[in-house]
Amino acid sequence: MQISERQITQTSRIASVRRTTGETDVQVTINLDGTGICVAATGIPFLDHMLHQIASHGLIDLEVKAHGDWEIDDHHTNEDVGITLGQAFSKALGDRKGIVRFGNFLAPLDEALVQVALDFSGRPHLSYGLEIPTQRVGTYDTQLVREFFVALVNHSQMTLHIRQLDGINSHHIIEATFKAFARATRIAVEIDSRRAGTIPSSKGVL
Repeated sequence: MQISERQITQTSRIASVRRTTGETDVQVTINLDGTGICVAATGIPFLDHMLHQIASHGLIDLEVKAHGDWEIDDHHTNEDVGITLGQAFSKALGDRKGIVRFGNFLAPLDEALVQVALDFSGRPHLSYGLEIPTQRVGTYDTQLVREFFVALVNHSQMTLHIRQLDGINSHHIIEATFKAFARATRIAVEIDSRRAGTIPSSKGVL
């Protein structure tokens, strides 16, 4: 049986990355053509919950294991999970041939409404428009949401715009953001059958 370029691309979009520093040890495995299976054990329960949103709504299989200096706070682990996940995205996408490249999604969660637009452009940029009213959700410092996306953007080399249109509940705002990110990512990493395996850029390179 002859294997199409589409099949070759899809079956190879799996990556594993491990990042070890004096502060953390993080391992991420990602399958961009998964079914939403997620195993998340970062030591930060709320971050695990958000990683489940990325997997479930992005139809990405994701395994994230982390050990960090939690006795200090969650900052280093949260950031290094974002870095390692970004590196895994970049590795799984490879030369980015044939992908849709752009994604946009507007996600409601009760009173919260968040829009995410992104571009796997090869040029990292984050425009962050969340206004989260409380400093914590459970034990999670809500300032770490921005730090997670800064790390993810820089190491996946994507352009990411996050806009909060409504919302007063911190948990709802953050979860709507991760759901919108997941769905926008799902759109962007899909294989475009009309691309025929070419780079999605008029320049011919990303």
